[in-house]
Amino acid sequence: MTKILVIEDHDHLRNDLLEVLKFEGFDVAGAEDGLVGVEAARSYRPDLIVCDIMMPGILGYEVLEQLRKDTKTSTIPFIFLTAKTDRTDMRLGMGLGADDYLTKPFMTGELLETIRARLDKREKLNQMAQGKLKELSDNIITALPHELRTPLNTILGFSDMLMLEAPRLKPNQVTEWAQHINDAATRLYRLVENYLTYVRVEVMSQDPLRVDAVKNKHVDVESVVQYQAMHKAQQFKRPNDLQIDIAGNHNLLLPEQDFSKIVDELMDNAFKFSMEGTPVEVKGFAQDKHYILTITDHGRGMQQDQIDSIGPHMQFDRWFYEHQGNGLGLTIARRLAEVYGGELKVTSEPEKQTIVTVRLPLE
Repeated sequence: MTKILVIEDHDHLRNDLLEVLKFEGFDVAGAEDGLVGVEAARSYRPDLIVCDIMMPGILGYEVLEQLRKDTKTSTIPFIFLTAKTDRTDMRLGMGLGADDYLTKPFMTGELLETIRARLDKREKLNQMAQGKLKELSDNIITALPHELRTPLNTILGFSDMLMLEAPRLKPNQVTEWAQHINDAATRLYRLVENYLTYVRVEVMSQDPLRVDAVKNKHVDVESVVQYQAMHKAQQFKRPNDLQIDIAGNHNLLLPEQDFSKIVDELMDNAFKFSMEGTPVEVKGFAQDKHYILTITDHGRGMQQDQIDSIGPHMQFDRWFYEHQGNGLGLTIARRLAEVYGGELKVTSEPEKQTIVTVRLPLE
């Protein structure tokens, strides 16, 4: 049963509201002032709160502020009751996180309509969150075992052969098998690092103070982009395909290691999903207090629904193309850009080109 808490200092109005809501089938509780209301919200854990603004003890604004600071009550839908119609007061409440306002006097129908609208919105958000969680879970179940087992099988297989055949192996065979082991171990290391980075970024996204604490205003943009681009071009044995046009150096508002990670993942995708002999173009320039970085490849491209579905553990058309990787890199790059106040956009024409544009704030 849906639980509603009514915080109202006028006994007659509070009792009337409780009676109406109980008649409508809600589980209800009342509080006679703001201090009692805060404690009731923490113990009763309602699905929605209806709260007066002008009350003895603490005002409704302070009730909302305290509840929004508490993780256990921070997402509860909150509706203000007020006799004040000043827009400044309304903006103050909405700025603190109120979901809606009802101006006294109001009709019972208005109250019920407002409550149901807020509850419906919360239910839709919960359904969306559950859907994303299921999608993430399904993709982890599908992708993660494959991504872990493939390099591990390579490492175990070649190391077993080395141990069994060591006395009879020629030096070039030892070198070749050792290279297979090293490549698989590198792939496994990158996978683990990406999962850890993704978790770190999601934690940071919920804590703005943590983001502010790690911002760095002295990123050597040109050096980072040049190094990562050349490193990836050499790794894929395609140095002649790389085209770089970086205009000047700039101070970005994020740590160098995170900017480097963004460039690394985007360059990796650009080379991975395009053919040798096709250009990979990197451009960087300042515009409107932001640094714009674009990376263009002329590979298989993506459909719009695939772009819209970019998320962790999504690798499009895995079974057809069988590229190594789990699709996490693009999500990490996007989330890092967003955490530091920027954005990442993808535009693509299937079988023609893909352009990834990163926009990051400058100092």
